[in-house]
Amino acid sequence: MITYTTSKTTEDLSGIIALQKINLLENLTEIERQNHGFLSVTHSLEVLEKMQAEARNIIIKDKNEIVGYALAMTKKSKYDIPILIPMFETFDKIKYKGKLVSDYNYIVMGQVCIHKKYRGQGLFDGGYEAFKNYFKTDFDFAITEIATKNTRSRAAHKRVGFEEIHAYKDFNETEWRIVIWDWNTDKKS
Repeated sequence: MITYTTSKTTEDLSGIIALQKINLLENLTEIERQNHGFLSVTHSLEVLEKMQAEARNIIIKDKNEIVGYALAMTKKSKYDIPILIPMFETFDKIKYKGKLVSDYNYIVMGQVCIHKKYRGQGLFDGGYEAFKNYFKTDFDFAITEIATKNTRSRAAHKRVGFEEIHAYKDFNETEWRIVIWDWNTDKKS
């Protein structure tokens, strides 16, 4: 039985880390990356605990096993994960609907992942719907970045309602797309 809830315990966070580890870019073959997407960032238990103290993560469970998650990050998380600092700095420089992104009250989609045995069953969309329902009264929109080469993730985010608003290259020359899911204009709200 699939349930959508929020992370509350160290055990929940450990389940996120275990699922994250098997889906990291470096742990997948090129074919797996192309067909299923990949994760670029790893989180320690300490970082997840900090993030959870600011905003709960959405977790998807099959009985007691975590089979998916959607991590939430607030602006306060900017310095918790050094590799993500350029993303937050880009948010401070770009505009959305005539205002700097940083002038909005946004929640960052820190990372989303579904266990490979559960893909294609609507859990990605269900996890995002739970994310939106949990955060939409407190935030204007969800924002994140997706590696341009992660075409599967870009297509899945577009399907749930994200729009690409900016592209940039980081210090490693990796190209990223900034995407926003504006809950004030989302037709699915």
